[in-house]
Amino acid sequence: MIPFLVVAFIYIAVAADFWRDAKTKSAQSLKLHAAMIALGLLIHAGLLYQNIFVGGFNLGFYNALSTIFWLTVLVYWLTNLKHELHSLQAFVLPPAALFALLPVFEVNNHFLPEASQPIFMAHIGIALLTYSLFTFAALHALLMMFAERTLHNKPSMIKLPSFPPLMVMENLLFSVIKIGFVLLTFTLMSGMLFSEQIFGKPMQVNHKTVFSVASWIIYGWLLYGRYKHGWRGTKAIKLTLLGFVLLLLAYVVSKFILQIVKA
Repeated sequence: MIPFLVVAFIYIAVAADFWRDAKTKSAQSLKLHAAMIALGLLIHAGLLYQNIFVGGFNLGFYNALSTIFWLTVLVYWLTNLKHELHSLQAFVLPPAALFALLPVFEVNNHFLPEASQPIFMAHIGIALLTYSLFTFAALHALLMMFAERTLHNKPSMIKLPSFPPLMVMENLLFSVIKIGFVLLTFTLMSGMLFSEQIFGKPMQVNHKTVFSVASWIIYGWLLYGRYKHGWRGTKAIKLTLLGFVLLLLAYVVSKFILQIVKA
């Protein structure tokens, strides 16, 4: 359990140190934060590799969630190099610390025999990246919501010590959603077209399919509204969060019930 605790400690320590006195943080301190996050990502990646790939392809519920948040932190780390989204640490790193610990409590292995099929592995890899991008988008939307409230001196649970201009944050949000939408489209299409080859049965219309398609429609509608009508601000934030909730219902809730509750 110690290596998992090390990862969680790194994520929490970086976020706490930034928020302790963000306004006085020097460029050198922020570079140290980036280096510490990179170290946490490396250790986290090693643990995930050992848990998932050693002895087969074991993508249990906790391993999947930990992988999604590893990818989310990686997206944050790469994005922060250019856009300086240090305030987003409070939204990304604490939950990442929690989910990094989950594989320790994985009781039942969930080995997938389909791992020998390249198309299945591509489907799973793109799906996990898609979930991580929309997780990042949802957390970024929350940051924007609190930033707007801070800017207008409205009552808020969180007072942000610093944040980029809202226009920059908004453009970044839609850039991430565009990429995520393309990947979600590919995930749904590959799942539908190759369902029998990947999963050994034809595509079935169930709650997972319905919620996934509903999420795809919400994000597509948001992108259309942005392009056609210039949607932004609160409307964009609400639709981003709505699409993310539908994705949660499609994947996380169904996997939790199948692998944890019914185990």
